[in-house]
Amino acid sequence: MNLLDRAIGLVAPGAALRRAQARAAIAMLARSYEGARIGRRTEGWVVAGTSANAEIGTAIARLRDRTRDLVRNNPYAAKAVQAVVSNLVGTGIMPRARAVDAALCDQADRLWARFAEACDADGLTDFSGLQALIVRTLVESGECLVRIRERRVEDSLPVPLQLQLLEPDHLDASKTGDAPGGGFVIQGVEFDALGRRRAYWLYPVHPGEVAMFRRASLVSQPVPAASVLHLFDRLRPGQVRGVPWFAPVILKLRDLDEYDDAELVRKKIEACFAAFVTGSDDEETLGRATSDADGRRIESFEPGMIEYLAPGKDVKFATPSHAGGYGEYMRVQLHAIAAGVGLTYELLTGDLSQVNYSSIRAGLIEFRRRMEALQWQLLVPGLCRPVWQRFIATSQAIGALPDEIIDAEWTAPRFEAVDPLKDIQADILAVRAGLMTLKEAVARQGYDPAHVLAEIAATNAELDTLGLVLDTDPRKATKTGAPKPIEEAE
Repeated sequence: MNLLDRAIGLVAPGAALRRAQARAAIAMLARSYEGARIGRRTEGWVVAGTSANAEIGTAIARLRDRTRDLVRNNPYAAKAVQAVVSNLVGTGIMPRARAVDAALCDQADRLWARFAEACDADGLTDFSGLQALIVRTLVESGECLVRIRERRVEDSLPVPLQLQLLEPDHLDASKTGDAPGGGFVIQGVEFDALGRRRAYWLYPVHPGEVAMFRRASLVSQPVPAASVLHLFDRLRPGQVRGVPWFAPVILKLRDLDEYDDAELVRKKIEACFAAFVTGSDDEETLGRATSDADGRRIESFEPGMIEYLAPGKDVKFATPSHAGGYGEYMRVQLHAIAAGVGLTYELLTGDLSQVNYSSIRAGLIEFRRRMEALQWQLLVPGLCRPVWQRFIATSQAIGALPDEIIDAEWTAPRFEAVDPLKDIQADILAVRAGLMTLKEAVARQGYDPAHVLAEIAATNAELDTLGLVLDTDPRKATKTGAPKPIEEAE
């Protein structure tokens, strides 16, 4: 408190108190979040404190339709979808049975292989292909529904169970409100009184289908939640529906596409070699106009052409102004778009002109961390494990497998190394230093460690039986491939 405040406090304590309160309020304001201040910089910034479902409900259909339009017509959007599918699923996330009995594991693996080939309800692909289509739908539409279809034993399937993929359009978003038994419905998803998913209100036919075979197709029906897998990347607690991954960059992609088209038109205009003939068309000059054999005025150029103009005529050529910075502007915008979708610029565009080994490896490490997180936090718990559990239960119900606990260990496809030699050398050093086990190194390559070790043992035994020695056999050869001394080899 300064001298003036003390003097005011002696004469008018109330005024001094108000001054102190105002000073404290100013100090508090100075310590508040700058992003929450109201001023000229935030004058047009309108925000709402709505829930995730309130924000998604009014926008999801339009976001979905616009994203699909971009993927159909924009090369960068199409490439982004392809890049995510290739890296997130690749050749497929595959299981290996895990049980106490090794023979039971082998039996379950063989039955799964047959089931995976026939699990598509449309009969067009296998389980790996369904994974790829699911991820594609996730990126484009924000979510995907997998309906588990139980079949009859006489349908001649390895396991009477199939998977039907549905676009989120099948979900009746108009169903919102109270439900019987104290439950509620949010955008077509029905919950019980405890907030657990109870049913999905689905249209029998896609609402946008060209041919509606019957009017009943427009009426949604509840399907038990136990028969539906709802996959989406949940961004907020309480979120019921998913949004397309292109949502942050839809407008930027469209604006960039229009700018690119405008630049193309400008280039086409620049490429036109236009000439303008100026001068007055009086009687004297009209009579001296240059004509061809048919009497038509010559108004075009030909290679090696030499022509004389009539008096008073002049030729001027169009020189359109050149707008520079096209390439740099496109790169900046595409960097932003790649960040919004969760890709690297190089994966989005295929442009590797400005990278080296270290920079592209650093970018891929971050991207692959994101892909691994989605594999183990979204696809495995949301799709792979439920399908495996249903597969085991159905197989045991028909007597194809014994009634024992059979778990699965899932293996995602490995990511290709930027420099395989350096990565393999790093793994070898890590195993030798005890920082990584051999099984971990094998699993990082996308293979099942137990299966690989069994194959190595069988191969070594066969080589010994045949009396063959390979320079790749560490039992018989050194690191350089030279034979080991007999006492060391033994």
